Amino acid sequence: MNVHDVTRRRWWTIAAVAAFFVAVILGVMIGPAGRVSSANWDIIWNVRMPRVALAGIVGAMLSLAGASYQGVFRNPLVDPYLLGVAAGAGLGATIIFAIGRQATSGWPVDPLPLVSFVGGLVAVMITYLVGAAFGASRSSVTLVLAGVAVVSLFTAIQTFVLQRNNDVIREVYSWILGRVSNATWADVRLVLPYVIVSSVVLLLHRRHLDLFRVGDDEAASLGSDVARIRIVVVIAATMGTAAVVSVSGLIGFVGVIVPHAVRMLAGASYRRVLPLSLIVGATFLILVDIPGRVLQDPAETPIGVVTAFFGAPFFIVLLRSKKSMA
Repeated sequence: MNVHDVTRRRWWTIAAVAAFFVAVILGVMIGPAGRVSSANWDIIWNVRMPRVALAGIVGAMLSLAGASYQGVFRNPLVDPYLLGVAAGAGLGATIIFAIGRQATSGWPVDPLPLVSFVGGLVAVMITYLVGAAFGASRSSVTLVLAGVAVVSLFTAIQTFVLQRNNDVIREVYSWILGRVSNATWADVRLVLPYVIVSSVVLLLHRRHLDLFRVGDDEAASLGSDVARIRIVVVIAATMGTAAVVSVSGLIGFVGVIVPHAVRMLAGASYRRVLPLSLIVGATFLILVDIPGRVLQDPAETPIGVVTAFFGAPFFIVLLRSKKSMA
């Protein structure tokens, strides 16, 4: 790495961290209750701060997981949603909602992120196996199509469960649209251990993801245990994604847009992409949560709707620019 690359990496990191702190300040200051003051400290600490913290954690994890999936599968189109991870985690969460949180209150571990993780892991494994069976190694589109099929299957099962548990439809529907409006410090404490472990594992493997860019055979010849690394990265990314999805619901486009934007600005090396995706993803979701608070005061626009509103056009622009450069 030359001096120019080191300098560029340092400046992009500084800019990303500065933007994150600005986003946190704005997230705390802006809301339906007006600007903050010493008189409404309770609102700041118990309502806005956990909401900002959870939005940052969810955005960071979805972006980091998306970048990691893209690296390990060598496919810039995949993200936790296209691979079926979110659909699998959603099915797991729906099952827990149907059973009832009170029925599982005595469990030593909260079953919501645990069952969501199992559902997400099963979904991504099915996607990978189906894609590999039909030539994912030869065509990056095959893996995406396999993911679409798995998402449809798990969504159908989720609908089947909901039809037989009408009393949780409103709760699950609110969860499907994506939400951080009801965030509490308990939610932050629930997902934080999973996110920390997942993030550490993924960041420690970022050098190996750079080797994956040249192909499995070449990476193996350079000393990487390709099969082991792929399994570890997939499990870590799925664990973190499932944990945040179980609390925030489905928030699309974050895991594909943020890594793309980071690559466009800071280069394609995963040694830069992963840590910057972590920071930029947190910043992005904190900022896009702000319009949802004030657009329909006193009601709120679900954050998943806001990310789709901004994310879909941006994704189309990215695809067009990628095609023009081909």
